[in-house]
Amino acid sequence: MPTKNAAIRFDHPIDPAVRARILSELQAIETRHDVTVLFACESGSRGWGFASPDSDYDVRFIYVHKLSWYLSVDPGRDVIEVPISGDLDINGWDLRKALQLLRRSNPVLLEWLRSPIVYREDVEVASNLRTLAERCFSEARGYHHYVSMAKKNFRSYLQGDDVRYKKYLYVLRPLFAARWIREGRGAPPMCFAELAEATLTDCALLDEINRLLDIKMRVGEATTSPRWSGLHSFIESELTVAEAYRPSGSRCDNAAALDAFLAHTILNKEKGWLAQ
Repeated sequence: MPTKNAAIRFDHPIDPAVRARILSELQAIETRHDVTVLFACESGSRGWGFASPDSDYDVRFIYVHKLSWYLSVDPGRDVIEVPISGDLDINGWDLRKALQLLRRSNPVLLEWLRSPIVYREDVEVASNLRTLAERCFSEARGYHHYVSMAKKNFRSYLQGDDVRYKKYLYVLRPLFAARWIREGRGAPPMCFAELAEATLTDCALLDEINRLLDIKMRVGEATTSPRWSGLHSFIESELTVAEAYRPSGSRCDNAAALDAFLAHTILNKEKGWLAQ
């Protein structure tokens, strides 16, 4: 029997030894590239709350250079990518690039800032970034991103008789994020359980999702299963609804606030460097 008001399972497993390794790698990145990491979080399945035992650690960060880097006629490379080492995947964006993406209401960056797993953060900078992110959120851009992601993943991964467990979640998560936006809740959270519990009322569907999560969180990333007909039918129906909806939205009008934040952050960090 379906469980009344079923709560969605979630877990955000971070091995303490891996956390220490991540913090050490972030410090090494600062030294190697002469930057300061302002914010670092988990962005993948561990942040979403449904990691498998063999899931990678997907670390994403925002950093700032010294003032002189921003005064060059030719712009420098604005991403740092570390070669994948075992189960550790780390890369980051320069603050100016992050703010350019924030101005365009980039959903990936908005999710980073809402990650339940934060490895490091400058509290003041992160708080101001979250405030700016809320102001710059575009319902239209966010909605298009999530619906497009759901459609692409559905067509790419859920057409066979056997599918990988995680691919259902890779379609359900953006569909629930689109629902979140349709219901006027603003920028969606990263956590899958929060999305599902806020947007679903069908207890039977919630129970089926929990059964899927229970298996997915116990088996390897590549494990497959025969098609789940109930979930498959729900996804097809939900995609039809999602594609028919036309969200409103406008461009971010906070360019001046973003410029001021960038200048304030860089100059403050420069003062700290000079004082050392």
